[in-house]
Order: sequence, then C-alpha cells, then structure tokens
Amino acid sequence: MAASADRQLWTNAVINVRLNDKWRLQEEATGRWSDHRGGFYELESNTLLGIRLNKAVTLWGGYTHDPIYADGHLKVMEHRAREQITVDNLATIGRGHFNGRLRFEQRWQEGRRGTGWRFRPTLRYSVPILGKASLVASSELFVNLNRTSFQARSGFDRVRNLGMITMPLGKRVTGEIGLLNQHGFVRNGPDTSDDVAYLGLVMNL
Repeated sequence: MAASADRQLWTNAVINVRLNDKWRLQEEATGRWSDHRGGFYELESNTLLGIRLNKAVTLWGGYTHDPIYADGHLKVMEHRAREQITVDNLATIGRGHFNGRLRFEQRWQEGRRGTGWRFRPTLRYSVPILGKASLVASSELFVNLNRTSFQARSGFDRVRNLGMITMPLGKRVTGEIGLLNQHGFVRNGPDTSDDVAYLGLVMNL
C-alpha cells in the first residue's frame, strides 16, 4: 500500500565521556518536530554506561526518558531500560568501514499495562570524502518481540535509513547533517513514511 508521509526535523546531541581505560559514559538528547503532530512532539534523553571489552567491542546499559507530545500537550510518558553491544571496525570495504550495534529495550508507559520488549540492530558504514569530512550511511531495524496495550503487534515495526555528512568542528566536536527516512509497517492499512531533516553534534571528552 502507499505510505502516509510526514515531514520532520530531528536534532541530536551526544556527549561521550572517557572515564578511564575501560569505562565510558554517554548522554544523548534528541528533539523531534513533525508536520502531522503539531510541531514539537518528542524529547528523548538517553543515559548509558559502557565497558570496553577490547578495542572493538563495548557493552552498554542505561535508561531512556521519553515524553511524547501532540499539539503542545503531553500525551505519553515512556520509560525504557536499554542494553546494547557496539562493535567498531566490523568490516572494511575500500577506504570505509562498518560499525555494528545490537540494542535491546524494555519499554513502560505510564497509565498503560505491560512491558514492551524490542530489538534494534543497526549497521553503519563510514567513508572519508573531501578533507576531513566523511559520508555515513546507516540502517536500523525495529523488531517488536511481544505485544502489550501500547505495543500493538510483534514483528517488524519500522526501519530507519540515514545518509549524512560528518565534519569535525573542533578538536572534540563533530557536526552531522543529513536526511533520514523512517518507514513504518502497518498491517491492514497504509504504511507510514517520515522524511526527516537531521542535524547532530557529537562531543568527545
């Protein structure tokens, strides 16, 4: 079926803190705006603590605070526990390299019953282009592992495909700009398709 389209803007800010040789702390905040949802609709905040097992593999765990709005009013307050494994330099093709991430989430929504379990694998490819800039492409699948009062069905829920350019803005700060498409799979109805302008900043301390 034809997809129901929405135009959106997402902004993202990440701070990575190297606590010592093994431990890492990451704080991430994402703001989202939508034509269909009356402007600003989400402010997702993620706090993760990671331990490096070796030069490539890091284990992470943490918490997500995710209020969701519609037309300027709070509609849903969601809380998540998050566990993930990140793998750097998973493979190399030409001058670029792949990174991978396996993420699991447990979701709770205030006033609604049940725990929603979700799996989010991501594959990312980065290749240098002009100067210090890099071209990055990533794809992330959302797979619902069960059904609850708010997670209506199990199986494939959506896919996010992102293309962006990254550029160092300073010794510790990297800027990101790109385009993202989020395609939602809807049973017995038209799929959804969010066309997203993406802006990000990453700071490494």
